[in-house]
Amino acid sequence: MADPSSYRPQPGQVPDSPGVYRFRDEHRRVIYVGKAKSLRQRLANYFQDVAGLHPRTATMVTTAASVEWTVVSTEVEALQLEYSWIKEYDPRFNVKYRDDKSYPSLAVTLNEEYPRVQVMRGPKKKGVRYFGPYAHAWAIRETVDLMLRVFPVRTCSAGVFKRSAQIGRPCLLGYIGKCSAPCVGRVTPEEHRELAEEFCDFMAGRTGAYLSRLEKEMHIAAEDMEYEKAARLRDDIGALRRAMEKNAVVLADATDADLIAVAEDELEAAVQIFHVRGGRVRGQRGWVTDKVEAVDTAGLVEHALQQLYGEEKGESVPKEVLVPALPEDTPALGQWLAERRGSQVSLRIPQRGDKKALMETVHRNAQQSLALHKTKRASDLTTRSRALEEIAEALELDGAPLRIECFDISHLQGDDVVASMVVFEDGLARKSEYRRFQVKSFEGQDDVRSMHEVVSRRFRRYLVEKSKTGEWDPQDGEDGPPEDDGKPKRFAYPPQLVVVDGGQPQVAAAKRALDELGIDDVAVCGLAKRLEEVWLPGEDDPVVLPRTSEGLYLLQRVRDEAHRFAIQYQRSKRGKRLKSGPLDEVPGLGESRKQALVKHFGSVKKLRQATIDQICEVPGIGRKTAETVAAALAGAVPAGPAVNTATGEIIEDENPAPAGASSERGPEQ
Repeated sequence: MADPSSYRPQPGQVPDSPGVYRFRDEHRRVIYVGKAKSLRQRLANYFQDVAGLHPRTATMVTTAASVEWTVVSTEVEALQLEYSWIKEYDPRFNVKYRDDKSYPSLAVTLNEEYPRVQVMRGPKKKGVRYFGPYAHAWAIRETVDLMLRVFPVRTCSAGVFKRSAQIGRPCLLGYIGKCSAPCVGRVTPEEHRELAEEFCDFMAGRTGAYLSRLEKEMHIAAEDMEYEKAARLRDDIGALRRAMEKNAVVLADATDADLIAVAEDELEAAVQIFHVRGGRVRGQRGWVTDKVEAVDTAGLVEHALQQLYGEEKGESVPKEVLVPALPEDTPALGQWLAERRGSQVSLRIPQRGDKKALMETVHRNAQQSLALHKTKRASDLTTRSRALEEIAEALELDGAPLRIECFDISHLQGDDVVASMVVFEDGLARKSEYRRFQVKSFEGQDDVRSMHEVVSRRFRRYLVEKSKTGEWDPQDGEDGPPEDDGKPKRFAYPPQLVVVDGGQPQVAAAKRALDELGIDDVAVCGLAKRLEEVWLPGEDDPVVLPRTSEGLYLLQRVRDEAHRFAIQYQRSKRGKRLKSGPLDEVPGLGESRKQALVKHFGSVKKLRQATIDQICEVPGIGRKTAETVAAALAGAVPAGPAVNTATGEIIEDENPAPAGASSERGPEQ
């Protein structure tokens, strides 16, 4: 651990102005990002006696090896820059809220010619109107099913829509009146878009005027003795009221607000958010996080606001945000929220009435979420800790292997030989650290040689990264200028344990690779599939862990994950190879221009027969590219003619190929 006094800035060096600061560790990784009204005062707090700091702050400053800062003009700029850097660098000592699940939302794709209503998860897309998020997808589907009676908007996929348009017959929803069937022209694109916008208005809470209009139309129809129309309107009104009843009124003044509540203890915090639109709860979500930095409730609220609204704009940011505690920089946060919304946003603590009562409900949800998380995690932590301890004891390691890397080789009869590297930290998969390799030094099937190459390449990269920080002096001239962008490097951090999928030969190959590089502080073992035996380098007999051992279960999970990742990569490479055609071998010819060529000529066969001048007629194809294409196709061996296997008849190529095809009948070699 570093002594904070070793990198403390000189007196007078830090400016007394707003800004954002970054702490870096010995590997130049950014480990903490913070902002301050006065950089001088804030940074001085970190360099007092370590014994007087909060334990988490003390851990951070002793892990760090340097600090740097950037001066900005206003506190709002500091807030924006802090959020950007946290997203970019993913610092380990910052509070980061992560969804405990991917909450579904009701989405209306207004960016399409015929907008579609559907359930969506994941990141938001431009031009799509979202409502929610909801706790359950079935709740969205029930609401949509009721509303389609009144707003028969398209809900089918692009494939179903295209198929119905081709055959001139709508799907079942079109026959039962729950779709206006724009696929067969029952309504124009403009009429269908108007339906979709009315659907959005109703979901946004503008319900009163629409229900009044329907009731008025129903009474007029009854007076005109159009009883069937009146009955249909009556049923429509009933369906809309049932949809509205699914979201009870919680705020009588039709408020648009988000309510944020926090439940916390010394180690963790849970955040719950209720999205209220038009006085009704339209969505709910929650996060749980480790308190890896010394932060109070106001600080947790500030981080939650950044997480919640950092990527939002317009009406996604409500007029009112109700919180349990006001952050230190409330005016700056309010201005930041107003800039994202485009109008004033009220950030305050509810004091009385319905809003305070609803905030208490949100807080109870946060408490229950934290209690449930702790119940689950207590078991998980105990199990993972026991598994790591059992592995350390069985392999006679100095300590628990907090970072485990596993390698596996995959191929199909010696073709497309690839390897995978998966990473488990603290017993959990860290998928952002997974890596894939192509075996390049030889061709054919040799798992032992492949394992040696892959392990050598991985740890050679590690040594190169170490050389850039000055921790290692390379002998092969691979040194280079230090990188200080602070982003996680691909191979910069060594594991405590390397696991290979295989027995004695694979383990010996991995150990030999490490020895050749002079690495002696990384343990190696192999897990053989047949009897699930653990092999160690230089040992004639395997280590046999009990079948009920948590350590064995963890090693199996690591090995199986490496196997899955390797097979996935190998299959994707094989698929690309089988689908490749002669145009794939043309240097500098991208996918768009390949499709343009095939679309223009109809097939690769006709393209091969074209002259250079004719190829130049394709938009985006210059003469030099045309000459390259013609030369590549002239050197390629044409595919054999297609044969009808039932009659033995040769099938002539009369029909043009589709636009996206790369050849008329599969790959040509």
